[in-house]
Amino acid sequence: MKDSVGRRLVRWSLLGVALAGLAAAVAGQARRAHVQALPEGPAGSLGSIAPPRFSAATRAYAKFAELVDHAIGWHSLPRYLGALILAGIRTTLRRTNLHDTWNIPLVGLNSPVPTDARYLTARTTDGTFNDLDMPLMGAANTRFGRNVPLEATALEEEHAILTPNPRTVSRELMTRETFIPAATLNLLAAAWLQFMVHDWLSHGQNEKENPWELPVGSDDPWPSRQMRILRTRRDPSRPAGDPGPPSFINVATHWWDASQLYGSDAETQAKVRSGREGKLTVGEDGLLPLDPETGIEITGVSGNWWVGLELMHTLFSLEHNAICDRLRAEYPTWSDQELFDRARLVNAALLAKIHTVEWTTAILGHPALQIGLRANWWGLATERVYRLFGRLSKSELISGIPGSDPDHFGVPYSLTEEFVAVYRMHPLLPDEVSFRSLRDDSDIGTRTFVDVAFRHAREALEKVTAENALYTMGTSHPGAITLHNFPKAMQQLTEPDGTLNDIAATDILRMRERGVPRYNAFRKLLHKPPVRTFEELCANPVWAEQIRRVYDDDIDRVDLMVGLFAETPPPGFGFSDTAFRIFILMASRRLNSDRFFTTDYTPEVYTPAGMDWINRNGFASVLLRHFPNLRNALRGVENPFAPWSTVMGGLAQPRQRPEFVSAEQVFKVPTASRMKPSATRP
Repeated sequence: MKDSVGRRLVRWSLLGVALAGLAAAVAGQARRAHVQALPEGPAGSLGSIAPPRFSAATRAYAKFAELVDHAIGWHSLPRYLGALILAGIRTTLRRTNLHDTWNIPLVGLNSPVPTDARYLTARTTDGTFNDLDMPLMGAANTRFGRNVPLEATALEEEHAILTPNPRTVSRELMTRETFIPAATLNLLAAAWLQFMVHDWLSHGQNEKENPWELPVGSDDPWPSRQMRILRTRRDPSRPAGDPGPPSFINVATHWWDASQLYGSDAETQAKVRSGREGKLTVGEDGLLPLDPETGIEITGVSGNWWVGLELMHTLFSLEHNAICDRLRAEYPTWSDQELFDRARLVNAALLAKIHTVEWTTAILGHPALQIGLRANWWGLATERVYRLFGRLSKSELISGIPGSDPDHFGVPYSLTEEFVAVYRMHPLLPDEVSFRSLRDDSDIGTRTFVDVAFRHAREALEKVTAENALYTMGTSHPGAITLHNFPKAMQQLTEPDGTLNDIAATDILRMRERGVPRYNAFRKLLHKPPVRTFEELCANPVWAEQIRRVYDDDIDRVDLMVGLFAETPPPGFGFSDTAFRIFILMASRRLNSDRFFTTDYTPEVYTPAGMDWINRNGFASVLLRHFPNLRNALRGVENPFAPWSTVMGGLAQPRQRPEFVSAEQVFKVPTASRMKPSATRP
């Protein structure tokens, strides 16, 4: 039997390789032949986009890849074949899971008019003019798109939206009894993700009128018998009374443009800039200035602030200024504006590169992904070939997406509500941080999450220093993205304005009120089979029974977030394969659609010095440029988002995810997030 399966796998694999090559060739020819004028776009007078380009061979290979994935699973294949099957899966998602919300009726939007020609070679503050044929595409204050058909986003009745009670889901399925670590990552990986999310998206201020009201049981420690959760802000571009599917506005730019540092509006950007030599304002102590009213740092986005975010914002504000110094040395006559514009381009591209080839390969440790994600940036020709010869081809398959031709796949670019949903990964955050000294690994104090959040973040950083905080986070684990691992501090969190929130309950409710399908419906819409039983959903029998009870034995009512946290991920993965389907689609789309990662990813726009900076740097070099004393901790560490060495020479020992240990063991996992020193280095 094994021999038969092996021979069949080999035959399928060889056929797949042949089809992949044919698809690439035909698609390339079709792209070269595509010269007709762009048709009228879905937004009418607001612009137009090119139609999708999927050749017959590309579609045939995608169908083949789907069959292989359903029969064997892409993650069960040898790594190169697994990567090829993932390429086919992504094609299917590009064809069927990009849905346009510009077609929903809108009012009050007009195409912007440029005031000068700067937009041609620089990112605008609000993200306009990235696409020259549709200037509002991806701009701040435009709609989120969807990854599922609009008819699948129709809202349930309000009673159904509140069933089961999100607070019940939070308490019974999310509550962290003991800390379950993600042993292959360090805590900087958690801070980085939030840092990136703040670049990509924000729904803005919630509505204060007519909040959601959740009943609270008598045994619940919540201070009142009713929990109020504010509703998501309504789409101001929808005509009053329009009955169509729900739509929501992203108040941040949708682009990968580092708006978390620079802001998405002129007023914010003016606050963060120094006005000299293109630089951002950083104090003589190397830290960002504080807003005297809030006690929180002045930066592009300062919401949901904690010490991890402060470190990331500080680090890459310093990096922006270092890039300015390099550019000024090369081009001494440049103005403050020219230096700022080029440095922002370079800094944003470096962030995108780090996320693509370092953060993502750390959290998705499967061998096929190590190939596929690096190929997103450098192509199958590899980084070494790129460094020696540059791009060999315009093909993203051969030489990577940066520098290739742009492609919206027939749908105006935007981030999506489903993308927002799958990136709700709060279990990564700890309930406390045990700070250690970089000098000798000694204990310099433990603080709860509340004591390193909001205005307390700066207090903590001044007490322990930035380099000790970085060392601590590099040698501490985040939480695993799983059930029963939501930070307790975030289930009863007091915001700076005094509002009391349960973030887990809010996460559940946000997906429901925004029309994100529940777990099984979501899987089907992403071309994955639905789960039939609670035991199939969750390998931990105790948790499976808890889910059954909360959802009244109805597997199709299980919320998306619950299903994603319950699902057993592929080997090496930090999150579920279902969530990964959105990731594999949208991670490359952020690059494919962006003019500054495609058409204008050139030395003429970035400068030769800027391109060299991007090519030569990664997260470790950024850390060491600004905090050189971290060198010993980073010595021998292949990926800076993986556990660092302690100054005593130890690394963390791997632990199993709870799905793979007995139910009795699950609740005996050690609570400490701190890595224990090892006698030898691996």
